[in-house]
Amino acid sequence: MRLRSPLIAALVVLGWALALPCAADVLKITIDGPIHPIAEEYIGRAITAAERRHAEALLIELRTPGGLIDSTREIVEKILASRVPVIVYVAPSGARAASAGFFILESADVAAMAPGTNTGASHPVSLTGGQMDEVMKTKIENDTAAFLRSYVSKRGRNVQTAESAVLKSISWTDQEALSGHLIDIVSPNEQDLLRQLDGRVVQRFDGTAVTLHVAGQAVDDFPMSLRQRILGWLMDPNISFLLLAVGAFAIYAEMNHPGAVVPGVVGVIFILLAVFALNLLPTRFAAITLILAAFVLFALEAKFATHGVLGIGGIVALTLGGLLLVDGPIPELRVHLLTALGVSVPLGVITIFLMNLAIRARRNKVSTGSQGLIGETGIAQTELSPAGTVFVHGELWRARSRQPVGNGEQVRVTRVTGLQLEVEPFREPAAHADSEPAPTARRIS
Repeated sequence: MRLRSPLIAALVVLGWALALPCAADVLKITIDGPIHPIAEEYIGRAITAAERRHAEALLIELRTPGGLIDSTREIVEKILASRVPVIVYVAPSGARAASAGFFILESADVAAMAPGTNTGASHPVSLTGGQMDEVMKTKIENDTAAFLRSYVSKRGRNVQTAESAVLKSISWTDQEALSGHLIDIVSPNEQDLLRQLDGRVVQRFDGTAVTLHVAGQAVDDFPMSLRQRILGWLMDPNISFLLLAVGAFAIYAEMNHPGAVVPGVVGVIFILLAVFALNLLPTRFAAITLILAAFVLFALEAKFATHGVLGIGGIVALTLGGLLLVDGPIPELRVHLLTALGVSVPLGVITIFLMNLAIRARRNKVSTGSQGLIGETGIAQTELSPAGTVFVHGELWRARSRQPVGNGEQVRVTRVTGLQLEVEPFREPAAHADSEPAPTARRIS
């Protein structure tokens, strides 16, 4: 009996310790911003963590203006395949789940909204920069509507009403969405939402039924990793354009001042970060040609001095390159006009100013070192016949002269050979007479 009691106690403690990581709770993440590959990766990572922890549910607090359809499809696929029930909650009041956000909301096991929120307006937008022809437009609309229908019907929601968000760009308030059977609950806060959901039977996408027990459960925030936070920040097109433009400017400065090193290193890092982010965004790489052309125009302006014509052209090219760089379906996934101007104008002015300084420095006569002595005048300290000593520029120099020069006479430097000067006698130019001499008077006899 003495051996059995400690053994039983140890097994109880071990079982309790092993059960801790598997304790049922509610895992929560927040999506606040455009839907792009980083948001997709974050949601997928959260679903995996919820499954590993055997969480009671995954709560996604959503507020988004929309985003990329490819990332949206990946997110919907992950939610439908999740082994843990997923609750999507549009909150707080004043938030929205527009465009891509509506697809994510409808894919959830439980779709909920806070009072004063809205959703919908999910019409597909072209990423080609122009108007779609009618056939292509119809194809994209029908494909997107079919994608929405494929899972809305299995969630038991109103298919026809949901489809109108794609075909007619209709939006709904929280109460309109509830009465139209697009969502399941309207709740003012997270605690009330979990209270309403407690004991509710949820039909999973695979046909199974699950009863939620979420009231009183701990809500554990699941933050983005450091990598995801950095990449999410870089995915802002305004940040990407700023990094690209400043990086190009730094490389430009390094090429004009070889050996500076720091501008080159900074430029390479900034450009690599920008390229990494732009590779994940719908980027028009032809716009990069405009950005490079802008710096060429800045250099030509400094060289040919066209009174600002080429410089203004460079600023216009850089601004247009920024505006056309990212072709996102929503304004939040494009470079803003103020950002493009705020980057282009200062960079244009600074680049032209630095190029002017560099070109003037190359054209100016050398005034330092041995070459700076040529043309200087001095005083012979000894007779030069042909060699001797002269005092030039505050120093004594050995000198040679092809013409004899007396002690104390002025000389002018014509050449520098090592540490010896070649000089010649220096004569002041003769002064011109102020007036012609008066003519001699003629004698009359």
